[in-house]
Amino acid sequence: MTTMSGPVHLNTPLLEPAPVGGCDVCAALARQREENRRTGDMSAVSDANIEIRRHSGPEHRRRT
Repeated sequence: MTTMSGPVHLNTPLLEPAPVGGCDVCAALARQREENRRTGDMSAVSDANIEIRRHSGPEHRRRT
């Protein structure tokens, strides 16, 4: 006898993070993300999104 497991619940994908205006690090990460997107490297796009999120979090103004 085969039993089925329960449903799989997936989270809604996160929106792409916006770089913080006036921040050179955020701007560089955004440029890198767009270059990666242009060349079709979506794994690197995802990596850049993670870096932008980490860099532009609530503590951003104290780190820049």
